[in-house]
Amino acid sequence: MKEVVATRYVTPLREGGSLPGIVEADDLGTYVMKFTGAGQGRKTLVAEVICGQLARRLGLRIPELVRMWLDPVIGLSEPDQEVQELLKASGGLNLGMDYLPGSIGFDPLAYEVDAEEAGRVVWFDAVINNVDRSWRNPNMLVWHGDPWLIDHGATMIWHHNWPGARASAEKPYNASDHVLAPFAPDVAAAAARLAPLVTEELLAEVIAEVPDEWLADEPGFASTEALRRAYAEPLLARAATIHERIVLDVPARDAPSGPPGWLADRLAPRTARVRDGKGGGR
Repeated sequence: MKEVVATRYVTPLREGGSLPGIVEADDLGTYVMKFTGAGQGRKTLVAEVICGQLARRLGLRIPELVRMWLDPVIGLSEPDQEVQELLKASGGLNLGMDYLPGSIGFDPLAYEVDAEEAGRVVWFDAVINNVDRSWRNPNMLVWHGDPWLIDHGATMIWHHNWPGARASAEKPYNASDHVLAPFAPDVAAAAARLAPLVTEELLAEVIAEVPDEWLADEPGFASTEALRRAYAEPLLARAATIHERIVLDVPARDAPSGPPGWLADRLAPRTARVRDGKGGGR
């Protein structure tokens, strides 16, 4: 990941529990910044890096991630006391995610995803045990007509309890409430295509991008290298077999109902209408 320096704090994003913010950087880029001083702690950022960079290497759409240096002085003019305290607690190295201007939240009632792409996303979420991409909270954006994946902090739950990591990683993945479950995800095809790509070498390359300071002093590990190997083991094992343990059952009873046919056709993305011969080009 490249490194940038935050030059201006623009505004907080209050949709996220960790209070990320939009920040400008010295490369003239605009990023969504996630802070080491947030209540969820540095493990959230570790998960963001590992899962985000793994997804990018597997060909999934993830905004670029960067290492972002923060001098808390940029928040002195911020009127919100909560934001000021967060910036003061986050001096040093944080995580930035490329800001996608004009993007909107993914709505499964308004956008179509084909079975192949839905299968890749569901399979990937099963590998990392993402519990936070349901229809209630999709953690997906639509940008230039394509779905993009964001927010992977609530993944790899086993890294919050390393003694039970092996047992936790062996559990199946319930995708019944996954936001893409209604699109008949082809997880078998996804596994056949993507599982061979998840090798020890690839995982080592991805995990090496996590800064040492975010891994330091983890109880039960003599070194950060030992911890990096511990992160790789469950991901490698799940990638090989998790497609056999993905549950696509009846969704929760409070799942949203679909729109009527005439409205579904009008809400479908333009690319889908073009494919079906119902609309003009982009």
